[in-house]
Amino acid sequence: MRTVFLLLLVAFPALDIGSACEEARKKRDLLVRTKRRWVLSTIELEEEMIVNYPYFLSKMYNDKIQGQDFSFEITGEAVTEGYLAINGTSGEVFALKPIDREKYDCFHVIFDVYDTDTNQKIDKELAFDVEVKDINDNPPRFIQFPQTFTVSESQVEGYLGVQVVAQDMDEKNTKNSTFNITVIKQTPPEPKIQAKWIDERTVHLSFTGCFDYEKAKEYNITLEAKDHGTPPLSSTEIISLNVRDTNTHMPEFKKKEGSMKKEDLYLNGTLQFQTEVHEMKLYRDVFRFPVEDKDTPNTDGWRAKFFFISGNEEGIFKVETDPKTNEGIFSIVKEKNYENTTMIELKIGVENIEPFTKCVNGKLIKQDGKLYRPDSINVTITMIDGNDPPVFQPPKADVYEKEESEPGRVLFTPKVYDPDSSSFRFELVDDPANWVSIDEKTGEIKGTKKMDRESPFVDADNVYKIIIAAIDDGKPPAKGFCNVSIYLRDINDHKPQLVNNSLILCGNKNNKVMIPVQDLDADPYNGPFSFYFDDEEDEKHWTLEPAYGQQGGLVSLKPLPYGKYSIPLRMQDQQNNEGHETLEVVVCDCEEKNTCNVKKALSFSSWMSPAFAHKWPDRLWQTRDSGRDKTA
Repeated sequence: MRTVFLLLLVAFPALDIGSACEEARKKRDLLVRTKRRWVLSTIELEEEMIVNYPYFLSKMYNDKIQGQDFSFEITGEAVTEGYLAINGTSGEVFALKPIDREKYDCFHVIFDVYDTDTNQKIDKELAFDVEVKDINDNPPRFIQFPQTFTVSESQVEGYLGVQVVAQDMDEKNTKNSTFNITVIKQTPPEPKIQAKWIDERTVHLSFTGCFDYEKAKEYNITLEAKDHGTPPLSSTEIISLNVRDTNTHMPEFKKKEGSMKKEDLYLNGTLQFQTEVHEMKLYRDVFRFPVEDKDTPNTDGWRAKFFFISGNEEGIFKVETDPKTNEGIFSIVKEKNYENTTMIELKIGVENIEPFTKCVNGKLIKQDGKLYRPDSINVTITMIDGNDPPVFQPPKADVYEKEESEPGRVLFTPKVYDPDSSSFRFELVDDPANWVSIDEKTGEIKGTKKMDRESPFVDADNVYKIIIAAIDDGKPPAKGFCNVSIYLRDINDHKPQLVNNSLILCGNKNNKVMIPVQDLDADPYNGPFSFYFDDEEDEKHWTLEPAYGQQGGLVSLKPLPYGKYSIPLRMQDQQNNEGHETLEVVVCDCEEKNTCNVKKALSFSSWMSPAFAHKWPDRLWQTRDSGRDKTA
């Protein structure tokens, strides 16, 4: 402990000794401070002193007290908290009890002198600081660390992924608060675990070597944080490390216990599987390959993954893992036609989903194909050649024919190849319109009826489709198929015709009605069409406008009496193929929906001239009231 006595200073700044109270003094108003007559230095007081209290610290004095009755007074947090007191007569300052620096590292104390008669201050207010000096009374303590964590057995040496943080509450940047963190004990001792610094209070754990789950599944690591104070203080914590089992054992094929099947054979120490199957068939679960693995069940280090080493270049075979038993399921998933009975040699390997690693003599070894090579088996599959069906060459044929051709002509003669037979017969499988026949021996297809391109059995592309088959003499017989598409070329075998033979002309609204026409033939045997009157008498009352196009237009030359008119028409397609039809036109007074007004039509019938009195249609008028058709 050091005490500094009051000095009388006039017009000089305070003495700054770089104490812990420096920042507090800087915050005070410098201008006010320099105008004071009395300025005191800092009193240094060691924390937690073991002395007899009250303990004398210093003595205050003022030269203006001579000849006067006076009293000294100090105020501030140190006084209110009961740490400091002053003898008002002598000016002696005492410490009353120990101070914990981690609670109070500095006190700012106000010092005054009063005239006891007038109770007025004898001099201007003064102040001094009490700095509490640190001792090493706090050990560094761990404030952030995992009590337990897990690492993989296959962890590569280096960083373990764990950070540890400690803190010392003693004064910063001193030996009392500077510390080291070290691993002072670990069980088991291998691999070696160390603490490496990240910053002044943080380390991470790392290791050299490798973990072996079968030797040790759990580690206890004792960490110590120790400061540099006198005497040094320290604390410890224990962290538990758990090792997770990974793939350290290669799976091995094994023979089924108690099995004497023909596939359970050994050749040169390698397990052999063999069987016979028929070609062009798919087989599920031909074999099951049991494996043994000493790693933890139902983990990726235990689950088997099968692969073909050789023999399956065409992808005909497949091996899947049964998720429950971990067996390999061998299947045939792709058809292939073999010309002769064929023996196929396959080599199949097994490994795990998780890559293989192993700790050997303190070093982590990975699967390299030399020391640790996947186990394998040989599989022999005998593909028995069956009776292959005849093959059409080509399997799809296109034939071009003109519609309405005379029947009896040969349309198509197939070519057939069969590696297993030289004798076969033909049959017609599908002929939806019964337009063709087939020769059983040669396969010749002939037309038996005229083919109509406009038939519902012909698709939108003008194609009529049939299916034929060739059947060999094998046991059992095999059948091959051929799709024959007959493309029908159109001829001009249809005449233009009216879409609707009866039309209504609303005489009270307009004088024209359009004439829709259709032709079932394709281009160039259909529209645009040319329109003509078939009776010259009609040209006195009507005209055709337009008279050429996909539809014609009938226009009355003058207002006509209401009634029904029969107009014979001629319609020609692009090739002058002509159709004759009579168009029935009813001229009437129409309502909103272009329906004839029945009342006006009935009144008209009494005065209609004989020249225009044609036969009325059976269904023409519509009443306003009921909406039902009436006969006029």
